[in-house]
Amino acid sequence: MNKDKDHGFPRALLKQPESARYGYFRSYTVAHPKLRQANESLSDAIREAIPDSLIFVSGPAGTGKTTLRRRTEQRIATEMLKELNDDPGRFPVVGIDAIPPDSGNFSWKEFYKSILKKLDEPCIDYKIKPSTQRGRINSHNPNPHTPAMEFREAVEQAIKHRRPAALLVDEAQHLAKMSSGRKLQDQLDSIKSLASTTEIPIVLFGTYELLSLRNLSAQLSRRSVDIHFRRYRAQHNDEVKAFKNVLWSFQNHLPLHEQPDLVGNWDYLYERSVGCVGVLKDWMTRALAKALKDGGKVLSQKHLERSALSVSQCEKMLDEAIDGENLLDDSQEDRAKLRRLMGLEAELTIPSEDKNVRSGGDVKPPGRRKRKPGERNPKRDPIGNGDVA
Repeated sequence: MNKDKDHGFPRALLKQPESARYGYFRSYTVAHPKLRQANESLSDAIREAIPDSLIFVSGPAGTGKTTLRRRTEQRIATEMLKELNDDPGRFPVVGIDAIPPDSGNFSWKEFYKSILKKLDEPCIDYKIKPSTQRGRINSHNPNPHTPAMEFREAVEQAIKHRRPAALLVDEAQHLAKMSSGRKLQDQLDSIKSLASTTEIPIVLFGTYELLSLRNLSAQLSRRSVDIHFRRYRAQHNDEVKAFKNVLWSFQNHLPLHEQPDLVGNWDYLYERSVGCVGVLKDWMTRALAKALKDGGKVLSQKHLERSALSVSQCEKMLDEAIDGENLLDDSQEDRAKLRRLMGLEAELTIPSEDKNVRSGGDVKPPGRRKRKPGERNPKRDPIGNGDVA
């Protein structure tokens, strides 16, 4: 972030109604390092993906995954502008939310209907196979009990016709919501089959709960890509610096008469956001609403404290974040276990420049000839053209 080029909010906003000032900050986003990194990784993953692959974008709640999804939609639409102009019937990308069930299993029927709506598919409630009666096609009224498979087939045909570059599913951890009567493997097979049939990459955005689907089968593991959208961690100096830069951007864009010193209060703001920019942004938005209600002059410590998450809420979020990070970060113990299972030595030595150092296989580097006791090392005598005393 270049602070010299960031002039903050338009000063004319201070003369606007509270709703306009609130709306400005609510729509403001910061292109911080973690977001840029995840965006670049996801861009590469979609571009390099095999047609039927799944891409898992996981991270703690409130890290900014929905912002990432929206930016991905905008980026793909911009990159495909020429193709879209040449073929008005084509869609650049499809982005939906996976809606959690009120009870029982995740509703695939509602999932497929959401995709059809995004594809502007007409007559969604009529997606049933036509039947014949007395030699004529029987026209049906909308049937709320139409099987999910009917919508699934309509989705497959619509995607093949519209040819989007990818299907983006936000809150995808809800795919794992089910009663005991349905296996988790069945949920995975449904989304995997959709990717295979439509031949487009499917991107699943979700919390670390999404990882329960990640390694259910070896077939999926080899076809899936992991993108870790992590929080900022206080034990890393560069990440603390980046977090402070985010605070600087927020304090510079809060449409108030007096600029608050968020950077000077960074540790408290980090504590109650657990290092997640999405959580921080929601917090600042709530605090701004209270400041505007009190006259809109300044955002005080009182406004921050009244809008902050509780300690117990932060502890729960942090516990889930640490557990998820441990699952995605390969430890030395995990690597050593894998190598032992494969019949390799537990420790891997880094190959030297002559590429003769052992890297875990059976080939050993050529060793030096062992000298007999008392045999001199030839390197001790002076060599070359030097003068001999």
